[in-house]
Order: sequence, then structure tokens, then C-alpha cells
Amino acid sequence: MAKKILLVGAGPMAVDYFKVLKALNYEVTVVGRSEKSALDFESKTGQKAFAGGLTSFLKSSASEFEAAIVAVGVEQLASATAELINHDVRSILVEKPAGMNRKEIEDLAILATSKKADVFVAYNRRFYSSVLKAEEIIKTDGGVSSFNFEFTEWAHVIEPLQKAPGVKETWLLANSTHVIDLAFYIGGKPAVMNSYTSGQLSWHKHSVYSGAGRSVTGALFSYQANWEAPGRWVLEVLTKNSRLIFKPMEELQIQVKGSVAINKVEIDNTLDTQFKPGLHRQTEAFLVKEYSKLKSITQQLEDAKIYEQIAQG
Repeated sequence: MAKKILLVGAGPMAVDYFKVLKALNYEVTVVGRSEKSALDFESKTGQKAFAGGLTSFLKSSASEFEAAIVAVGVEQLASATAELINHDVRSILVEKPAGMNRKEIEDLAILATSKKADVFVAYNRRFYSSVLKAEEIIKTDGGVSSFNFEFTEWAHVIEPLQKAPGVKETWLLANSTHVIDLAFYIGGKPAVMNSYTSGQLSWHKHSVYSGAGRSVTGALFSYQANWEAPGRWVLEVLTKNSRLIFKPMEELQIQVKGSVAINKVEIDNTLDTQFKPGLHRQTEAFLVKEYSKLKSITQQLEDAKIYEQIAQG
């Protein structure tokens, strides 16, 4: 197991990661950008954080880290990860989506491959207790026959947020892909897909999305989202016996064949209540090198084309 972990970032997401890392008994070094963020981090965790940013820290630190977790703003994800790779850190978990656009993700994937670095993109919903339980049911039922999902975002809440330039303009990639990734992780990536868009926001190119296709496993799928109307994230997965409903996604509901009743499925969600949902299992899988459920930077690059099609129509 990795002994010394570098946690890049000192914001709320970094706090969540730190709680997991301490529970897993790892030695953690934390690097933030500003003195304020470092002090805020210490007040929330009791752990001192280095201020001044990653570049400054790497110049002054002779420590060798066996793994790093990158939990900075979307606009810094690719540059921070590249810096770590070039500093010979060979095992990195970077928060989704790993870059502001497909070009940044591609450059990162090329660098990781050339330096033989294991870089994974953190889509923690793959590790939800609700998802693990659904996977058991899907296996028993003989696989997914169809699925549908909605990735509606609350535009009226997002619009006033203060974000770095370009972040809100790439919101579908930066945020909605939590749902899109999970849907295609469970039901299979698209073999063929038709996508449509309409509407526009002051900060985003489109506001209404719809599409359908067939996954590589043969399952039919459809999706929709309307960022100007009421809605929420939803995923429904259908098998020959069950309709599995993630609404909210931390919970699992089921409708069985021959019944209109929708019932809550009992799950052991202890880790998802003690820590940010999915984060404990995801982080542990990364650190003990159980990579089967994790998403590599190369896989993220492949999926970036899917995200672009959905975003552009």
C-alpha cells in the first residue's frame, strides 16, 4: 500500500478526501493555493496545509509520494495533474472531468501514457452503495435491456455562481457527466447514438438535450435534460424482471414485473453516510490498486467524444 499521499487542493472536496484518507490510516500532505484556503482547511480538519500552490511546493519539497489525489478547481485539474506526472508521481486520482475540454484531456492522456503513469478520473457515483446493489440485481436478472437518464441542471442556481472563466460554459462536461458516465458505465457505452439540442443560456451554448441509441451490450437507451425547466438527475435501468430507479442517485428503488408498486431497496450505505457518498470505496480502490471500477484517463478521452456529441447535438 502507498504510504505517503499528496492531496492537491484545500477546498471542500479536498476536505472530503482528507477525511477518507485519515480513516484509511494514510500519511497525507496537503497543498493549497492561498493562505486563506490553507487556514480554512486546517480549521476544518486539524491538518496543516502548505500554501502557495503546487508549483512552489514541488520546487521546495524533496519528498517522494507514491500517489496523489487532485481536488482543485476544474480549470486547474489538467495542469496540476500534468505537473505531478512530470514530477515522477506515477499514480494519480484526479477529480472529474480531468480537463476543461477534450483537448486538455487528450494532452493529459498522451502525457500519462508516455510517462507510464496510472491516471484515473474520479467518478465517485460508480461506487455508491445503491449502484453496487443494483449491479447485483442486474447480474441476477441477466443484464440490462434498456435504460434512460436525465441530467437536468438548475440553471437559476448555477448562473450567479462565481466560477473561473470558462467553467460554467463547460458545465455539461464538468458536472452533468456524473450522470452520463454512470448511465453508460451500467448500461454500456453507445455503439450508435443520435443527439439533439435546443435552447440557450447566457452562460451555456444549449439548455435542452435529447437523444437515443443502442449500447455496445445491445441495450437501447434514451436521455433528456431541460436546464430551463424543473427537474433533477435521474437514472432508470431496466432488466427482464426489474426497473431500477436512482432518484435520488444515492438511493435505489425497484419496480418488479407484474406490479406498479415502487419500493425502496434496503442497502448498506454506512460508508456513504459517514463520508461523501462513494468516496471511501473509490479512494480505497485507487490506493490498493483495484482499478476495475475506476475510469482511466484514456477511457475518459474516449468518452469525451460522447460528451461532445451530447453537448453539441
